[in-house]
Amino acid sequence: MNATAPVASALAGRHFVPLWALIRHRGRRSGTEYATPIAVVPTRDRSIVMIGLPWGARTNWARNVLAAGGATLRRNGREIELRAPRVVEGADASESARWPFRLVLARFPAALVLDVA
Repeated sequence: MNATAPVASALAGRHFVPLWALIRHRGRRSGTEYATPIAVVPTRDRSIVMIGLPWGARTNWARNVLAAGGATLRRNGREIELRAPRVVEGADASESARWPFRLVLARFPAALVLDVA
């Protein structure tokens, strides 16, 4: 992951890479602002944003977003405020995902779901 992080960070949030985005969040202890490249799972409901958690909900960035109660997402060249983060089991989250992402998400241990503010 460390080798690809600079490339992912450079491309995430741009118009020409629609699935990649940057999630901006604050460290829960340090208060430091971070920008983490993530892949957004396309959903049928435009009022939510879903992010697959292939390594589970214990990743630091996901814990930071949960502790803060929200984050800012840079996607397709726009900033989107997100609120009410919650962790959902991968199989349950897959029901809201579009095809064919539904198949991939069902294999993840969890997904982070946030409401668009």
